Amino acid sequence: MVLLLISNTFNSNAQNKSRQPVFVLVHGAWHGGWCWQKVSEKLRAEGGLVYTPTLSGLGENKNMLNNQIDLNTHIEDIVNLIVKNNLHHVILVGHSYGGVVIAGVADRIPERLEKLVYLDAVLTENGESTFSVNPKQSQDDFTKKAMDFDKGLSIPPPSSTWFGLKDSITVKLTNDSLTSQPYKTFTQPLVLKHPYGNHLPLIYIACTDPELPVLKQFARRTKKSKMWKYYELKTGHDAMISMPDELTALLSSFK
Repeated sequence: MVLLLISNTFNSNAQNKSRQPVFVLVHGAWHGGWCWQKVSEKLRAEGGLVYTPTLSGLGENKNMLNNQIDLNTHIEDIVNLIVKNNLHHVILVGHSYGGVVIAGVADRIPERLEKLVYLDAVLTENGESTFSVNPKQSQDDFTKKAMDFDKGLSIPPPSSTWFGLKDSITVKLTNDSLTSQPYKTFTQPLVLKHPYGNHLPLIYIACTDPELPVLKQFARRTKKSKMWKYYELKTGHDAMISMPDELTALLSSFK
């Protein structure tokens, strides 16, 4: 009986160590799956199974933009990806606005996830939206820009310099790839039926050089909380573009 127990434990540990890590990388506002290219290449080279979906109405899916796309649409995008591909033990990463999306995904399918990684992300509790955690001035600014741009259907992207990118070539390439953000994805509140994170391990990575003012509150909150593991990268908001090697190494350490 003892030998059988030792054998089963050994087999279980061997399976865990040999299991291919699965990453689903969820981009932030105005971005698309394209922004993860360097990171995804490196994770795959290390043997990871990596998905970099583009949310509805953004990136190469910008032709799908319509007034029905909201936060729930984006949550369903990721839930459907994970379920239809029969993924399990997923390390789910959300950048910026993607943090709101992955919180909704975890609320619905926690049994398929292993941990949640928030990369310089927005944290909204039940009943909060991306809009509501922004200052009133920012809310008004987003709304005016959306109305001027396409009568409130979407919010046009800022320059990539706002995301902390500095190299002129990178700035231009990123600007050319950014697309407008469906307005309702910012205004629709997150609805959670379970505690935040749904009992999954929570990790927050703050980008601190420069640090986006609106995200400071989330970095401070997670750094002080025993519920979170907290890390920092000394780069701007778009770490997957400006510091892909260091970000990949950090993500790999969570396997």
